[in-house]
Amino acid sequence: MSTRALTEAASTEAAPLSLCSREPHVPADRLVAEMVPPPRFDSVRFDTYLPDPNQPSQTDAVKVLSSFAEGLGGAHATGSGKRPVLGRWFAKKPATPAGPRGVYLDGGYGVGKTHLLASLWHATPAEPALKAFGTFVELTNLVGALGFQQTVKTLSGHRLLCIDEFELDDPGDTVLVSSLLSRLVEEGVALAATSNTLPGKLGEGRFAAADFLREIQGLSAHFRPLRIDGEDYRHRGLPEAPAPFSDEQVAKAAYATPGASLDDFPHLLDHLAKVHPSRYGALTDGLSAVCLTDVSPVPDQSTALRLVVLADRLYDREIPVLASGLPFDRLFSEEMLKGGYRKKYFRAISRLTALARDAKGLVGQ
Repeated sequence: MSTRALTEAASTEAAPLSLCSREPHVPADRLVAEMVPPPRFDSVRFDTYLPDPNQPSQTDAVKVLSSFAEGLGGAHATGSGKRPVLGRWFAKKPATPAGPRGVYLDGGYGVGKTHLLASLWHATPAEPALKAFGTFVELTNLVGALGFQQTVKTLSGHRLLCIDEFELDDPGDTVLVSSLLSRLVEEGVALAATSNTLPGKLGEGRFAAADFLREIQGLSAHFRPLRIDGEDYRHRGLPEAPAPFSDEQVAKAAYATPGASLDDFPHLLDHLAKVHPSRYGALTDGLSAVCLTDVSPVPDQSTALRLVVLADRLYDREIPVLASGLPFDRLFSEEMLKGGYRKKYFRAISRLTALARDAKGLVGQ
């Protein structure tokens, strides 16, 4: 950061926070307790989803998912560990509803799939402790923290498990989660999943449902594919993302914004390598904004994937990102954007762009 930026910043009373100074510890029970829709989606419901009038599949999706939620009413699944002991011994499993016990939202990034998935979670008639919501990465982190058998035991009493951004680019993790979901289906847990996709050879900006169903192999019969067409709502009818600001502007805004953090981007990338991705949510606890100087292209794929997870956690928590340096659409190399993890990188660009737009007001006019 420039001397001028530091001098201007020092003229204010409180110094900003720093992500690089944080090394949070997250106990396993917190990972389970936090499997709810993120703050960005606390208040979303089916009636707050605004379908694109030019995309009837979006209106149809609301109707189908509303009906799916209604079908999950009745007695809770067994094995939740939340009933008295005798109740667990003599409880009967709920009757399995007709049709698939899962739904897969098939569509491009930014068409509102997470909004719909969170709305399904909210609409399902069960207490929050009997519903779980998390990304694919968070689910694999949970298995890593608890172990496979304990994860099955922990989630088997749930009425619904929602998995956002189901990742299909890691065969090992896909098989692991597929095995987990098979066990949960046996216990009567309903499933819902989304998968982000990119504009590809077909030019549709979506990941074919057949690919998802093939990857989860024996689980495919449990999912009803629900296609959702449309363009990225984060850019629909909105102005272009603001250009990066200067170091001085970013530093001044960080010092003037209570609860903001201020970090040099390359140093932050180095720090992320020291923190497990399952802790990135805790890394952002209490922040009102993230201010970054000297944004530059990420140097390698491992670093890029860590940045994707951080971008997801910032977006979930609606934390604005103010930055200097390069614009976010230049974070990843052309080789990365054409490779196997391209859907993750496009998602990160889309989300960081939205957060950069949210941060524009932090800079004084």
